[in-house]
Amino acid sequence: MSDNSPATGARSVSDETRNVVREFLTARAAGDTERLVSIFADEVDWQLAENPAVPWIRPRSTGAECAAQFTELMRYVVPEDARATVDALLVDGRDAVLTGHLAGTVRATGKSFEGPFALRLTVEDGRIVRHHLYENSLSIAEACTV
Repeated sequence: MSDNSPATGARSVSDETRNVVREFLTARAAGDTERLVSIFADEVDWQLAENPAVPWIRPRSTGAECAAQFTELMRYVVPEDARATVDALLVDGRDAVLTGHLAGTVRATGKSFEGPFALRLTVEDGRIVRHHLYENSLSIAEACTV
């Protein structure tokens, strides 16, 4: 006999979300753009504060554009100095929030940036449909400015 209670349903949705987020983090760490394209939905609610001084921050809406953000970022930062740590992963049904710290060095200026971040992801049908990133945009903009 299976348990079809609401709590079990919510748990399985949360488990799916957690698994997709872990896949996303693994693909992102490996720079696997092809895998990232398959993890993102065809259309994504992408939010990242526009920052004209930062070349890799721009509006995106397709899975391919969202996946390409990692490749674009690596063109502009020193790969050996790019770091992100996740301190917490909170999952509630289709939504996940990651908090952590990121840091890097901009290749063109040699300046560093760092700061905390929060990332809200939403998963539907096994794919990421929402990606809202909140980060220390001032530190990143200053590092991009000569």
